[in-house]
Order: sequence, then structure tokens, then C-alpha cells
Amino acid sequence: MKAAVIVFPGSNCDRDLAVALRAAGADVTMVWHKDAVLPDRVDLVAVPGGFSFGDYLRCGAIAAQSPVCQGLVAHARRGGYVLGVCNGFQVLAETGLLPGALMRNAGLKFVCRPVELQVTTTDSAFTQAYRPGQRITVPIAHHDGNYFVDAPTLERLRGEDRIAFTYCDNPNGSVADIAGILSDNRRVLGMMPHPERAVDPAHGGTDGVPMFAGLMAQLVGA
Repeated sequence: MKAAVIVFPGSNCDRDLAVALRAAGADVTMVWHKDAVLPDRVDLVAVPGGFSFGDYLRCGAIAAQSPVCQGLVAHARRGGYVLGVCNGFQVLAETGLLPGALMRNAGLKFVCRPVELQVTTTDSAFTQAYRPGQRITVPIAHHDGNYFVDAPTLERLRGEDRIAFTYCDNPNGSVADIAGILSDNRRVLGMMPHPERAVDPAHGGTDGVPMFAGLMAQLVGA
């Protein structure tokens, strides 16, 4: 599997994602946000967490206008896989690849701690290595993770089984406890928690490992 990890000014989880992907067996290239073209034959594009462009304006709004996002959107539209974590989820929402918006946390404070998630669907490359309904522990670190969609969109996400993860104890006010969602073709995942920070025993847990293992199995098999 060939993966590209995008790097924006202010990214601070890009190397974490690269380490997690390499540990799963991926060939990883770091791609600077000014590069309009992605590496040839890339399977997965990963958009990391952090504070792209200092989170000025809406979080992810400036990053979504970077040249590399033209290649990101084209990759997704031709059926490529995309993973957006934390600020990466915000970027995917700003590009229109995923519905909804990420707003200021309901408590108006930055939250940084491990949280318990429930795996809501296993019908995706990202979640296939988990059990349906499995509870996992993954860290969060965000100030604007309050996911919002209108009622019709929420019903569509539910009806199409596109809610990937929910919070067991909602830390930010997200509608319907949503922690991560899938695109309509199930090849784009945006999530606020950080699975790349749960792939080594030294992290305090390894519940992120199945995500990267599942991706590898899907893409190598394809």
C-alpha cells in the first residue's frame, strides 16, 4: 500500500500518522501542502491533526484552499481512500468531501484525554478489523470537535450506515455523539479522535492498530 501524508504549516500529527502507517506496512511519502500533484499510484491520502495555518478563520478553511487539496479531492472522486484525523476531519468537511461542520466544543474548552468510542459500523476498510459494537479507547485533542449536521443529513448518515464511530461519553457536544463519519462510497473517513496515538503499548493502548491493519489488508488485497 502506498500512502501520502499531507503536511500543512501547523500540522503536528503528520509524523505520528506516518509512523502508524509504516508500522502497518505502508510505503509512506510526506507531501507538502504547496504540491498540487500527489505521488503516482497512491492508495491512501492521510490528512493529519494539528492546527493548519494556526486555525485562523474556521479550522481547516485555509488548508482546504491549498494546492494539494485539488489533488486530494480528485483522488477521492476517482475512488481513492482518504483518512482525515482531527484537523484533517475539519479539512475534509471544508473541501466538501464529507458533510457537516466542526464547531467549537460545547464546553468552550480544549479537551485532551483518552475517550471511549463505539464502533458503529464495520462495513468499511477503516473499521472492518473491529467487531460490530466494539468499544475502543482512543485519545482526543481538540478545541473545535463539535460535529454538526442538519436533521435530514443526520438521517441520511444513519440510513446509509455511514456513522463510523460514536462517543460513549460525548466530550464536545457532537450531534448524535458522532466521532467519525464515512463518505457515500465508504472510502473517505473523517474522525476527531487520534487512532495514530493508540498504536503502541507505550501510548497506553493499541486500539488504533486494527484500523491501520484493516486498511492494509483491504488495499493490499485489492
